Amino acid sequence: MLTGLNHLTLAVTDLPRSVSFYHDLLQLRLDATWDNGAYLSLPGLWLCLCLDPLRPSVPAAEYTHFAFTVGASDFAALVQRLRAAGVAEWRDNRSEGASFYFLDPDGHKLEAHVGDLASRLQACRAKPYAGMQFYP
Repeated sequence: MLTGLNHLTLAVTDLPRSVSFYHDLLQLRLDATWDNGAYLSLPGLWLCLCLDPLRPSVPAAEYTHFAFTVGASDFAALVQRLRAAGVAEWRDNRSEGASFYFLDPDGHKLEAHVGDLASRLQACRAKPYAGMQFYP
């Protein structure tokens, strides 16, 4: 039986640039580095960066992305820091809770989101998506 999400591995084309992005800009804890990778973390998240020079740095056309939790009191400062660093935005927020959608240096789609599943479900119960069903 699955008990949770273990880790995320992202292929990157420039390891020092990506370590700097995730550690210095997003402030993930840097746990280990080696010639072709790095481990970073947040409470409940283990992120592996893996050097892959052949990875295209173009964002995928689909909606797949990774969302990080940010507190409401920290949201505006984070968005300001990301914009000041010239981070590219890829979408406007269209759902419950404050969100900022941005790209990492390799075009991985990321989101900083205020809220959780409970707040999302509460908003959806008030205004459900087309065909939405809820389960106990």
